[in-house]
Amino acid sequence: LAIAAIAGIFAWQKFSVPSRPSVAVLPFANLGGDPGQDYFADGITEDLITDLTKLSGLDVIARNSVFAYKNKPAALADVARDLGVRFVVEGSVRRTGEQIRLNAQLIDTATGDNLWANRFDRGMAGVFAVQHEMSGEIAKALGMQPSAAESERMARPPTENLEAYDFYLRAEQTARTGRRDGLREALTLYDKAEQLDPAFAEAFAADASTTVYIWRESFNDIMQSAPARKRAYEKASRALQLDPDLSSPYAILGIMQVVDRRYEEAIASVERAVALGPGDAETQIALGYVQLFAGSHAEAAEAVETALRLDPNLSPVNRQIAGLVFLIQGSNDRAIEALERTRDDAPSVGDFTITLGAAYARAGRLQDARAAVAEGLGAMSTPGFDSLSAYRLNGAQYRNPQDLALIVDALQQAGLPEWPFGFTGDEHNRLKGKEIASLVLGHTLQGQLEPGLQPAFLQIGSDGKAAFRSTTRLVTETVRVDGDLLCELSENMFGRPDCGPVYKRRDDGGGGYSFVNSSKVFHFTVVQ
Repeated sequence: LAIAAIAGIFAWQKFSVPSRPSVAVLPFANLGGDPGQDYFADGITEDLITDLTKLSGLDVIARNSVFAYKNKPAALADVARDLGVRFVVEGSVRRTGEQIRLNAQLIDTATGDNLWANRFDRGMAGVFAVQHEMSGEIAKALGMQPSAAESERMARPPTENLEAYDFYLRAEQTARTGRRDGLREALTLYDKAEQLDPAFAEAFAADASTTVYIWRESFNDIMQSAPARKRAYEKASRALQLDPDLSSPYAILGIMQVVDRRYEEAIASVERAVALGPGDAETQIALGYVQLFAGSHAEAAEAVETALRLDPNLSPVNRQIAGLVFLIQGSNDRAIEALERTRDDAPSVGDFTITLGAAYARAGRLQDARAAVAEGLGAMSTPGFDSLSAYRLNGAQYRNPQDLALIVDALQQAGLPEWPFGFTGDEHNRLKGKEIASLVLGHTLQGQLEPGLQPAFLQIGSDGKAAFRSTTRLVTETVRVDGDLLCELSENMFGRPDCGPVYKRRDDGGGGYSFVNSSKVFHFTVVQ
């Protein structure tokens, strides 16, 4: 019925069934009659996927791909073909008060045989025992022999507090939307779960994962970069204190470590994540991300290929990482394929389309490249990856300078401007370093930010200690003059100076100036 639409999602790449066992766990149907309980059925599905990914000899398709089939009837043979698996688990959940009924079956799609089926009737207090029993029976039916360590990890309940577990499942459901309101709510729900059970390691890990997403996407209206980064570090570290066998906190730490250019630590972290969760697409993408910036292109490509096999429907953020890996590797067609899919899945995210412009430029398709960059810039309302200066600053974690140069050169060919919003200053009116220092150090600058000319203030002490304030931001920072550039340094910039020129505005008879760097265009006057 709806399989044609879903098949189109995966039409860009077909997968052959791998030689080792491979399974897709389809979303369990909620038969309780209350759509408000969907989060619980989804949670049962996700926990089963998580348990099965702990088996080192089994490929388990990730949540993103299997949840494309939620509430969409599909022939199992089509599911198997599109996801590249042989075995499919399907089931249902009925929750009535404190009682639950789970039905599940394991199908061999190559033969149509039902290899295993069972029904579980338990009270809510037994939900974790049911999940462990179910994953163990499925592993046995697949001929798997878990190691003692794998069996122990699968048997370990995430929490003994059912109310905390309920808050955790609700947080996971709302975080998955990726919407700002959902992300805010998710952080609140994670906090509640953690308060009810301070030993709930998986809640802390999921909290860290959501916070890293907010940090990577620069959702500063939810949480500024510096506190988001701090929270993610703390939550991931707490999760590992509680359960050193969780894979996702290691992946999160690796991502943040590579941004800090701590390459060997980052590689060790993501390799540990993969060792603990070999069948987890997210850990494979984290490995690819770290190896990309560490300059290990072949290893990055191998990790990305594994992630695509485990999750053919990668999220746009993760598919952009795959596209960048292919781009740096020189596989322009693969990069374009991945990044076109990213743009199509998230057309409102301008930097996805701008990255596609770089891939077009590398392939010699300059007309398409310029059109993609123009489209991406049109989707942006605040400074982000909308200028060459932003790519230089945010790409400083590339270990090999030539990797960043490749991307910047391609974007320059594609028409990406040097400064946000295409700002260009009159070089005849550009201030020298001594003039900048005399103008700003020890003074308060009042003005307006592009776009929309929202009011802003920059208060700078004679020692360079400063505070920047606008309607959406309050940042403490250090300001200095470097050559003929004014530089801002804050935790929000990963400890990197964000520098740019200052221009006298001849069209402003009131003594106005313009300061531009990768994060702002600030038109100001000196008021104190």
